[in-house]
Amino acid sequence: METRATMAKQSYRVCWCFRRRFKMRAAEAPREVKELFERYDSGGKGVMSVEDLQRFMSEVQGAETERRSRDEAQAAMDALKHLNIFHRRGLSLDAFFRFLFFSDANPPLDPSLSVHQDMTAPLSHYFIYTGHNSYLTGNQISSDCSDAPIIKALHDGVRVIELDIWPNSKKDNVDVLHGRTLTTPVELIKCLRSIKENAFVASSYPLVITLEDHLTPDLQAKVAEMITKTFGDALFYPETESFEEFPSPESLKGRIIISTKPPKEYSETKVVNEGSSGKVMDSHDEAAWGKEVSDIKATLDAFDKRNDLDAEDHQDEDDLDETDHISQQNAAPEYKRLIAIHALKPKGKLKEALKPMPDVDKVRRLSMSEQAFEKLIKNHGTEIVRFTQRNLLRVYPKGMRVDSSNYNPLIGWMHGAQMVAFNMQGYGRSLWLMHGMFRANGGCGYVKKPDILLKDGPNNKVFDPRATLSVKKTLKVRVYMGDGWYTDFKHTHFDIYSPPDFYVRVGIAGVPADSVMKKTKIIEDDWKPLWDQEFQFPLTVPELALLRIEVHEYDMTEKDDFGGQTCLPVSELRTGIRAVPLYSYKAEKHKSVRLLMRFDFV
Repeated sequence: METRATMAKQSYRVCWCFRRRFKMRAAEAPREVKELFERYDSGGKGVMSVEDLQRFMSEVQGAETERRSRDEAQAAMDALKHLNIFHRRGLSLDAFFRFLFFSDANPPLDPSLSVHQDMTAPLSHYFIYTGHNSYLTGNQISSDCSDAPIIKALHDGVRVIELDIWPNSKKDNVDVLHGRTLTTPVELIKCLRSIKENAFVASSYPLVITLEDHLTPDLQAKVAEMITKTFGDALFYPETESFEEFPSPESLKGRIIISTKPPKEYSETKVVNEGSSGKVMDSHDEAAWGKEVSDIKATLDAFDKRNDLDAEDHQDEDDLDETDHISQQNAAPEYKRLIAIHALKPKGKLKEALKPMPDVDKVRRLSMSEQAFEKLIKNHGTEIVRFTQRNLLRVYPKGMRVDSSNYNPLIGWMHGAQMVAFNMQGYGRSLWLMHGMFRANGGCGYVKKPDILLKDGPNNKVFDPRATLSVKKTLKVRVYMGDGWYTDFKHTHFDIYSPPDFYVRVGIAGVPADSVMKKTKIIEDDWKPLWDQEFQFPLTVPELALLRIEVHEYDMTEKDDFGGQTCLPVSELRTGIRAVPLYSYKAEKHKSVRLLMRFDFV
């Protein structure tokens, strides 16, 4: 089997005596792009002037001011000069099309838009990019512990790093590992030094380190010395033991914050005995791109139908965010002094933790597994929303996710949970949603929660995540065409006997009423597919909506192949015709693969 190709034709060897030949067409502007070029070619001579392009930027691309449309028009001209297709008289149709589709100056999110949200509100007013078991290189049972995934997470903009700290084998030093599993340890000091070197590479906003502490007081004192010497002036020391209101990200810029959490989560994971192989199926073994994101409405409805009396009130001991098994009274004082955000132990049932503490006007942090959280939201969704207006809530993957898979993060975000903790070393659709959310606000790792989650409505009512609201706006998405696979993939990657048969899945991840996926028709045997199809997505809570885009290659006999993906915050989408770069299932950006799409709000 072999393949030969030119820009004119391509042939695939089926057997020693037979080849299949396919024509390869050059990428051509879609019909609507041609019509827009004709409309804005004021001279009618097949050339769009700078002034024509400026009008296009304002009227089609949504440039809000004359200066902005002028700047974007100039950026287009600069991009075309780089592509060596600029003509001194203006833009030809081919140049106009190449600017829209092939230059890097026309992305769906504004590259000049850095941190632009108000960063002076309390920490509880933000979604925070949060990792779970940040030191693991793979599954939760038998993978290595290392500082490498911590470094990668920090470079990706993650702002909450989790370390489980245990005595080493000699009980005279401290390791980081997933306790009572077959994971191999890494020294704590190595992780701390890597954190110091990389903490603010991607974002200058505060980094939180959550410590799951399994130490004796003497080792706690040793950890305190390590942390103090390693982080120096960057370490944030609380002035009081607890806050009446959390400080703001702006006031904590460049600071490292220490937080505690319970040493109980590890017990949710089944203990692996020494005789076990520890082999765990990775989440992407099931399919290259992982399972479909769980449907929030189906999850909520499933809990409604359950008859078990414990669904509302029962919680495992591990689901409560309590202090260490070593009492706070016995903890090393120099260690206690470092802890800025305490995880307090609620008395009684989990739902009681959501209630205001009598005679205490202090904010606090609560943590629970996704399983406990799903139980709690059945009857206490609005109470969670009210709790998260002032307090921090952390939701972490259930212990059965030994393959380092993840859950649907929207179930936490739509209830106001700030720290939706994810296994960043995993792959798949849930993690793509996490990436999409934190592409917002300049990728700084902090995204301001929408007002509906922060402010009370009429009659002092808070947002009800399960209520069906009226449509605020509709997002119109047109998928024109795609290109780049022929450059970035082997020519037999998708099909050994013919060019690929691509289709696009496009949809919304958001509150239940808004969540949906749709797909285009399949274009057969074409490396440069032209779909030219439009979809409409009514949005009741556009502030929480994420636009999901996936490309697949249809396979009649096996599972469809994967052609790329991206996820974009709807709140920051630029309207107009945009070139949308795609990423692999591991979230690595493809060099050439992209879609030409149009976005409009009505």
